Amino acid sequence: MDLIADDMPNGATRVRLNGRLDIAGAGEIETRFSALAGAKRALIVDLSGVEFIASMGIRMLLIGAKTVKAKGGRMVLLGARPDVADVLKTARIDAIVPLCADLAAAAAAVEP
Repeated sequence: MDLIADDMPNGATRVRLNGRLDIAGAGEIETRFSALAGAKRALIVDLSGVEFIASMGIRMLLIGAKTVKAKGGRMVLLGARPDVADVLKTARIDAIVPLCADLAAAAAAVEP
């Protein structure tokens, strides 16, 4: 699992995840992801490169979202593939963390 973080001009941070967000993948990036969630107030998590998500990946995303929200910030999920989006919707994650189809919508959703 790869994690690449880039600061955007609007002050948000885009975190691109690539690979399988299963127990092994989440374990590889959880420390870095948690550090970003603890340091940033506007986080766009790009899931377009995630080919599979399991409960440990969902757990990592939820903890990150709660961490960002506790500081008064916002986190959104961007560009999830249809099968990954279906898992997130079935688990009702979209009720807690918005799912955005494009970068412009994601950037608008994390604006203060």
